[in-house]
Amino acid sequence: MTVTTTLDPIGTEDIAPGEAVQVQAAGLTLAVFRVGDEFYVTDDQCTHGPGLLHEGCLTGYEIECDFHQGSFNIRTGEVIEPPCTVALRVYPVTLRDGRVMIDLPA
Repeated sequence: MTVTTTLDPIGTEDIAPGEAVQVQAAGLTLAVFRVGDEFYVTDDQCTHGPGLLHEGCLTGYEIECDFHQGSFNIRTGEVIEPPCTVALRVYPVTLRDGRVMIDLPA
């Protein structure tokens, strides 16, 4: 049995479609992305440099870091464009009562 901790950092109405916001919870700095009515959560720090991904350009499921223009798939964390080479950490998300719930391994 896998034990998880669930975070409740933000409401679904606090993020407009096509936007991203930074949240800090449980000692983590995360980016929450909204694509239509879907929500995705990743680490906010780019794996290549000091860029914060919530400040980048979100196009569909691709976030481009505004620091070196590397990009990631926000659903999988997969690198799409260099100079990034290390995948981004993604977190499972569920929606409950208008809240974005993030599951973290305990």
